[in-house]
Amino acid sequence: MSDIERIVCKLLTPLQPILCFCPAGGADGSEVPPPQNVITKTLNTNYTLSWDWPPGAAGTHAVTFTTQYVPRYQLKFKKKKTNWITACNQTSHRSCDLTRFNLHYLGIFVLQVRATVDGQHSEWAQTEFCPDKEAALGPPSNVTLAPAGSDLDVVVTDPLTSNNTSMREHVPNLYYHVQYWERQADGQAKRLRINTTMVTLPGLKAWTWYCVRVQSRDDFYSKTSDFTVPHCMQTEGSIPWWNIFLYFLGSLLFFFLIVLGTIYGLFRCCKTMKDVLNPSDQMPSHLKKYLCSSPGSDIPRLLTPDSESELLCEGVTICPPPTVLEIHIPPAEELAAPPSGLEPNSSVRHSRQDSSSSGDSGVYSSGGGSSSSSALKHLSAVRHNHMGSDDIFKGLLDPERVNLREMTAHLKSQPEVADEGVVDVCV
Repeated sequence: MSDIERIVCKLLTPLQPILCFCPAGGADGSEVPPPQNVITKTLNTNYTLSWDWPPGAAGTHAVTFTTQYVPRYQLKFKKKKTNWITACNQTSHRSCDLTRFNLHYLGIFVLQVRATVDGQHSEWAQTEFCPDKEAALGPPSNVTLAPAGSDLDVVVTDPLTSNNTSMREHVPNLYYHVQYWERQADGQAKRLRINTTMVTLPGLKAWTWYCVRVQSRDDFYSKTSDFTVPHCMQTEGSIPWWNIFLYFLGSLLFFFLIVLGTIYGLFRCCKTMKDVLNPSDQMPSHLKKYLCSSPGSDIPRLLTPDSESELLCEGVTICPPPTVLEIHIPPAEELAAPPSGLEPNSSVRHSRQDSSSSGDSGVYSSGGGSSSSSALKHLSAVRHNHMGSDDIFKGLLDPERVNLREMTAHLKSQPEVADEGVVDVCV
């Protein structure tokens, strides 16, 4: 066919069926090849028409496809014009989804598809499609296991259509093939056929894991679906007595540890609070009388900035108690006998020297005995060191003369004070 004839055919396209026949041509003038391997991919009521086409047949030009369908019974009326329904028009994809057109499941349809390259069309590639016969049957949409003592209840949900309705509406003889096996065993799986959506698996062991999978089937056209993903669950049963006893001991030990820990924590908290609020180290009594509001109170008293103690005292120094010397003087009978070398009526003259001149007292004897002088000097030192002893000697020592016999008798009647320092004075 020459180029002039092709131009004439394009101009006369509306009259093409009557005037002439224009074969389709590719980019190089050859005919456009029709789609090949036209098949339908189905699952329940989901239908997709797919095909193949040589990738290099269009050259540098783009290729598009048009898909149409019609019920097959309309083709029998040759006198009546066939009303083809376009599903996909001028699409670049090599497939067309027919699900949205809700093709009747029991109907028979004729599907056709053609390719278009640079305005040139290929021949129609046709195929027949019957959903009831060719549509694949899908597996159950859901499988649920529930323990029933030592058995298992299996609940199966029917396959769903594209409108989320049960496929049992289109396949009334739908049934299921159930396989179950022990999970840790390598034995052959057991099979069970059910026509309902719920079944109890019999003959199972207690406290054992079992796995279950289900397949949909229809014997009219020998349709079988894929198996579902295995679902596993452990069976139940009566609990042994030793198991109950162990659970009881475990729970008892658990609650005992909780109670013991709670009591110990409360005890530690109370002890800490007691040590903070009432410490075991008590305040010394000589400080307590200054810090407490009353002598019998244990509550410290806060010192104000203008308190008398703070203004008068710069610090407190704790000194040990002074040493009290004990004086032992022989009895008066022994002092009555004068020592050798002294006259019986000798007297002792005691003169108190002025404190500004010597700072001490002297004892003088007419006989000049060394033992009497030493005793009187020691008594004078005790008088200066202890205020309590000074009161005793005020009434006994006369500034001019003192009779040793009278002084001894007076000192003997005074109570003796026990102390570490003991000095014996014999006159």
